[in-house]
Amino acid sequence: MLNWISEPAFWTIFLILHGLSAVALLGALTHQALAAFKDSARSSPDFIGRFTSVHSAVYTKAICILWIVTFVLGGFIYAKYRIAIRIPLEASEFWWTQGFFELKENWSSIGLLLLPAYYCLWQAQLNESLIRARNYLTGILAIICWFTFLVGHVVNNTRGFGS
Repeated sequence: MLNWISEPAFWTIFLILHGLSAVALLGALTHQALAAFKDSARSSPDFIGRFTSVHSAVYTKAICILWIVTFVLGGFIYAKYRIAIRIPLEASEFWWTQGFFELKENWSSIGLLLLPAYYCLWQAQLNESLIRARNYLTGILAIICWFTFLVGHVVNNTRGFGS
């Protein structure tokens, strides 16, 4: 470990970086998904109309990069989680919390595997059926992102790094 930073501070910094990248990913993916599913015939000047009137394809590269960065940071933190968090969760019999975290791991990996198809569908000129597939894939990634984000917060609040 580095001499100029304590171990708890080191892990806290990585957890904060993981959380910040997750928030950025969540915002970009939610914005893109809502814009992809908007009713193109309806254009209103209200907040929702302006929120969904963006060019959705510009978010694609940022979302892919943010997903990978968040995944890598989470994987790095995972080693500490297995020792410092999971064992006390099991000892305290927080089985639902532990089970949802296991689902979080699996769904974030599935999302990572869907990224190449997602990227290709947003980069190509598509016919109507593939546009629908692209939008549904974006929606699936948004649901995965929200699920993993919320489960991560619940687990951290149940027994965080500072406990």
